[in-house]
Amino acid sequence: MSPKNQKYFNTDHLKPELKRHAVRGAGATIFSNVMSYAIQMIGTIVLARLLSPDDFGLITMITAFSILFQNFGMRGFTEATVQAEEIDHRKISTLFWIHLAISLTLALAFIACAPLIARFYKEPRLVLLAVAISTNFLLFALATQHLALLTRNMQFYRIAGIEIVANILSVTAGISLALKGASYWSLVARRVSIPLGMAIGAWILCRWLPGLPAVRTGVGKMVRFGMNTYGNFTLNYLSRNLDKVLIGWRHGAQSLGFYDRAYYLFVMPVNQLSYPLTNVAVSALSRLRDDPAKFRDYYLKSLSMLALIGMPLSAGLTLAGRDFILLLLGPQWGKAGEIFTLFGPAIGIILIYGTHGWLHLSLGRADRWFRWGIFELVITALFFMMGLPFGASGVAVAYVLSIFLLTGPGLWYGGKPIGLSVLSMFGAIWKFTLSALAAGLISWYLLYFAGTIPQLFAGLNVFVRIVVASIVCSILYFVLLVISHGGYQPIRQFLSLAQEMVPGLSRIKRTG
Repeated sequence: MSPKNQKYFNTDHLKPELKRHAVRGAGATIFSNVMSYAIQMIGTIVLARLLSPDDFGLITMITAFSILFQNFGMRGFTEATVQAEEIDHRKISTLFWIHLAISLTLALAFIACAPLIARFYKEPRLVLLAVAISTNFLLFALATQHLALLTRNMQFYRIAGIEIVANILSVTAGISLALKGASYWSLVARRVSIPLGMAIGAWILCRWLPGLPAVRTGVGKMVRFGMNTYGNFTLNYLSRNLDKVLIGWRHGAQSLGFYDRAYYLFVMPVNQLSYPLTNVAVSALSRLRDDPAKFRDYYLKSLSMLALIGMPLSAGLTLAGRDFILLLLGPQWGKAGEIFTLFGPAIGIILIYGTHGWLHLSLGRADRWFRWGIFELVITALFFMMGLPFGASGVAVAYVLSIFLLTGPGLWYGGKPIGLSVLSMFGAIWKFTLSALAAGLISWYLLYFAGTIPQLFAGLNVFVRIVVASIVCSILYFVLLVISHGGYQPIRQFLSLAQEMVPGLSRIKRTG
């Protein structure tokens, strides 16, 4: 094993400056996801005008099943490599080949099941779509361990570059084919291009080369951890996609198309913050599991920062939800705007809820996370079944209610092994939550009910309405936040953290 490859396995050099690496990693991840969000948003806006809701609904039908399988290993073996105390070349090589073999098996099984999926939806076009989408399984498997090694070493700026290029490739491929009249095949190209770009970029920027698989490497423990993590992902995936399956089955492709676009734009802010930051949080917190006090302090500060950002985002997008969809997708997507507004109140709370995974993974307790996933699936499924008779809007309301119900118990269960109390977690977020709620309600009253203001507001251009609503809500939020905290402390803390995220910026301030 060459010293060049050996550097990927030992992380002792990170411990002396763990906070700096974690903060910089968060900055890189946020930058990557803001860029990816912008790139994918451009793609969504353009494709929504070139394609029909039926095209989007058709792709959603097949991806509701395919994403579950293509994420095998990406959700499981990645975390196993990142959080492991000790790894070596033989162990990771063996894990790489295990993952690739299982992914090939899943791809072949998915192709074999394609006729059943087509029969379930009564849509024969899904057979060929399943064959094309199955290539994602192998492409993700090729990239997993390389990305995991980069994550373990907190090389998040390299990962950011890979993700941005992959998203550019994805949008370019999708729009190019849509302009040539490829209809839903342009959406297939968009989805396949992302793992293709990720795999190429990962092998270029992580020069580790897998060796032959070996026996007696101790990889069994990592496989069990990965399977528990993937088991939780599977349960979570079922609970997060059962809504789409039920709507497509009960109400057809068009209703599913409206719901899918509203849901996609709803979870985008979540995907740009909480889920990508999971890699940073797990990598950092895993190094602190032997220091419970410092672990709790890091986690609670992270929770406060997510609440500071997520709660006003939730209020603002709920307030301007219909105009947001109208501006981005066009008037033919009006129903999606109604559904998006129903999703809005959950944006902030789902950011908070997502951190329960940080706790389970960084503490090495994927088994507890799996058990929680079973409970989450049961509760979510019950809510979806209650909302289904009321159409896509009823399912959206059911989704929001389930998240609010699960958040408190989920954080308590995740934090129990490290001694995190419910009161400490509630104390970290309640002022941000109440400030955002009050700001949203006051803004809603001012813009829609207060004297002649609603008439003037309604007459504005849709883009101007979004800007006005955002400014009013933001000003009220920060005023209420300062009042509730008795000063500017949370804002200063956030600005200080944001400054540290940018390499060189804090050093310039110290020397300036």
